[in-house]
Amino acid sequence: MSEELNLTPAAETAAPEAPAAPAAQPEAEAPKAEISFDVFEQVDMTVVKVKECANVKKSKKLLCFQLDDGTAEGRQILSGIAQWYTAEELVGKTLVAVTNLAPRKMMGLESNGMLLSAEKDGELKLVMLDDSVPAGAKLV
Repeated sequence: MSEELNLTPAAETAAPEAPAAPAAQPEAEAPKAEISFDVFEQVDMTVVKVKECANVKKSKKLLCFQLDDGTAEGRQILSGIAQWYTAEELVGKTLVAVTNLAPRKMMGLESNGMLLSAEKDGELKLVMLDDSVPAGAKLV
């Protein structure tokens, strides 16, 4: 009694299946243009300590920071993060700021830099450092 064996892989004998719908994935942000190391070195990232923070009148988004940046005069930065933080909870925090941006007027106030933050899925977190890092230290 001889028996014939079917040695054809199952994938070849099975009825074709409809292609599966791709899994829903959040839309990825397009990557930014590549920059040279020389350009990156021009970004001045400085450790700052929050001395004062207040909501900007007539704005639902802006907080106004008075920062110790290691200089005698300090620095004022405005940031649209009031949706994620209250002014009171940020006083005393150690943050990172880009300090060589050109000044920008917002709601009649001058902002002299930008605080670094991370955002994903609609949640924003400021980049906070250990309080032992001194104001004015440079990120390298």
